Amino acid sequence: MSTALPRAARVATWTFFTLNGFAIGLWVVHIPDVERATGISHSTLGLLLLVLGGAAFVGMQVVGPLVDRLGQRRLLPAAGVLLGLAMFGPGLADSWWALGLALVVLGFANGMLDVAMNSHAVVVERAYPRPIMASFHAMWSIGGAAAAAVGAVALGAGVPTAVSLSCAGVLCAVVSLITARFLIDGAQSPAAARAESGPRSTPTRLVWLLGGLAFALMLAEGVANDWAALHFKDVLGTSDSTAAFAYGAFAVAMTAGRFATDRVAALLGPVAIVRYGAALAAVGLLLVSFTAWVPLALVGWALFGLGLAGGVPQLFTAAGNLDTRASGALMARVVGLGYVGLLAGPALIGGLAHWMPLNTAFLVPVVLCVLAAVFGSVIAPREPAVADRSAG
Repeated sequence: MSTALPRAARVATWTFFTLNGFAIGLWVVHIPDVERATGISHSTLGLLLLVLGGAAFVGMQVVGPLVDRLGQRRLLPAAGVLLGLAMFGPGLADSWWALGLALVVLGFANGMLDVAMNSHAVVVERAYPRPIMASFHAMWSIGGAAAAAVGAVALGAGVPTAVSLSCAGVLCAVVSLITARFLIDGAQSPAAARAESGPRSTPTRLVWLLGGLAFALMLAEGVANDWAALHFKDVLGTSDSTAAFAYGAFAVAMTAGRFATDRVAALLGPVAIVRYGAALAAVGLLLVSFTAWVPLALVGWALFGLGLAGGVPQLFTAAGNLDTRASGALMARVVGLGYVGLLAGPALIGGLAHWMPLNTAFLVPVVLCVLAAVFGSVIAPREPAVADRSAG
């Protein structure tokens, strides 16, 4: 395989991750406007967001085997176009049932794109002599940050939600089609060619272990997404503007950490990234839980984000390399379990907060991070995966 093709595919993969982060970020920014336009209550919105999450999980499980059968080069742009079309729905919805249908399509498309682009990222990474997976996830964060900025400007200028989301949808569809020519399939990988002559096996137990680790780490990430600012406001008694810095510290540290993770993983290996990263995240959240000093709590949230930055990309890489002939299906299980954790984390902490202080409830994700540190060695590459990487 020439060096030009993997580089073009790498840039294309960056593009899809950025597009996905931008599209979902723009939807999140416009949720309050969509809620007002449809006249639904907060509780109804909460249920519909669960529907979106469930549809995303289904989309992940559907696209996994299809990726293995049809290839990343066909499925990834198709998922990008479907997400683009799905972006039209929420802005045009005028009732709870219309919004519900729109979110089913949006969630399904987002789940498909999530697995397809991560599967393609694993294929591209196999062609490189070093880890590159975390940089793709960093681009997702960049896309989300760009959506927040664009959304703020659009809302401030009074641009209708339907126009903003529809423009984002057109952008997703057009860029997905343009970028499709630079994609590659897993079958083009030397690793896949060698695997065809070997015995076929599905390491079920290891898949579930990887999925459990993804569940734990993404649950912790979900806690920060929804509860960091509320922790500052309700527990530390800060203003709304100061509370925003809590999530900001987490998000900035996580994004920076993802850009740095690949180089660290090349030096220390994926096990160290998961093990020591999860341990650092546990230390950071413990600091958040027990300090009453705002600057120290900011440091805690930053350490939490830095610690969580690299673990999930390593888990996805490990899942995609377990069996190159069933990479999509195996990755769909791990990504799906991680996504369940991302959805469950905020709800779990919210339920516990009815019975105990919020900072005490944070001890649950602390324990999960400790467990991830203990069991991080399960992602150690098997012999075929080591050979695959050295071949790049």
